[in-house]
Amino acid sequence: MNCIKNAKIITMDKDRRIIDRGYIKWQNGIITEIAEGECGDVNAYDAMGQTLYPGFIDAHTHLGLTTNGVGEESEDFNEESEPCTPHMHIIDGINPFDISFSEALKAGITSAVVSPGSANAVAGDIALVSTHGRRIDKMLLRTVGVKFAMGENPKMIYSGKEQTPYTRQAIAAIIREALNKAKRYMQDKQKALEEDEDEPEYDIKNEALIPLLQKKVKAHFHCHRADDIFTAIRIANEFDLDYVLIHCTDGHLIADELKEEGAYAVCGPLLCDRCKPELANLTPENPALLDKAGVCVSICTDHSETPIQYLPLTAAVAVKNGLPHDRAIEAITINPAKAVGADDIIGSLEAGKNADMVLFEGDPLDIYQSPKLVVAGGEAFGES
Repeated sequence: MNCIKNAKIITMDKDRRIIDRGYIKWQNGIITEIAEGECGDVNAYDAMGQTLYPGFIDAHTHLGLTTNGVGEESEDFNEESEPCTPHMHIIDGINPFDISFSEALKAGITSAVVSPGSANAVAGDIALVSTHGRRIDKMLLRTVGVKFAMGENPKMIYSGKEQTPYTRQAIAAIIREALNKAKRYMQDKQKALEEDEDEPEYDIKNEALIPLLQKKVKAHFHCHRADDIFTAIRIANEFDLDYVLIHCTDGHLIADELKEEGAYAVCGPLLCDRCKPELANLTPENPALLDKAGVCVSICTDHSETPIQYLPLTAAVAVKNGLPHDRAIEAITINPAKAVGADDIIGSLEAGKNADMVLFEGDPLDIYQSPKLVVAGGEAFGES
């Protein structure tokens, strides 16, 4: 199959087009055509008037880093040996045979951002992956960021080991030290190239941070409390980094400030309790209040905190608490694509983008609804 016809198509492109009765074609996993009318392909899948959306995107997960049903042996999301580990490659820890991948795909989630945990002030790189596949190298869509963690988690982990950081000041200092070293290392490499001199001795940690300093990837800051959010922004501005605020639990308290900064907020998990002091201000109204202020909002499950297949349910909770329905769909399609810098390949249905899409008979945020068809990278699943 490489064509769907007779579909109501929610494009999520910049014009937010809705095609009442149209078709979409793809080849080699890439969308080639999307238009109103008949496609003329007798082998096309007949959507019979059902609604086609871009494949859903979970903007922040630990998918495949802790395999369901295995326990501690499979936990590979936190390297707790030292607080600064930017050189860790996340794909070396992802297990694509974890059942959570297939559960995500069945729910219409065609791609997910997989991040290290928040034990370390500087934790390693972040991958955007397809939820379909067996080999993570082929599932990798691109590396999108470097993980940083503010606040309680690094403090709790390392103070228990009687080593830094004990305080928020120390967390920020560790991050600044790493970025300053990488900046000088990058400048020394450039100077050596220009003046035909020997390059500085290879440093794997500094090398790992160069793409961030060059704005090829973004800084993903784990931050709940308002003061931690502002520290993340302060550091990002100091080093001229593109950044994303992960969790952003207190965002609703400072929404006007985040709008002024042009920040991207990834909210979630929403289906959880207030299990630690930083979550005291947790509210399911957070996405709605941030959106109302003009902040670009994405919704995440933080899998496995909330199982990834409940991403649409999480978006529904946000709608119940004030987020407009169309904005909730944006928060699990085009907004996360923009937030992580991948809206050139995913997040909307447009020619030239990945053939990731999901077909629903009813409201995709209705708990009783399941996709009738999921297409990931041009491959169809659940065909009925």
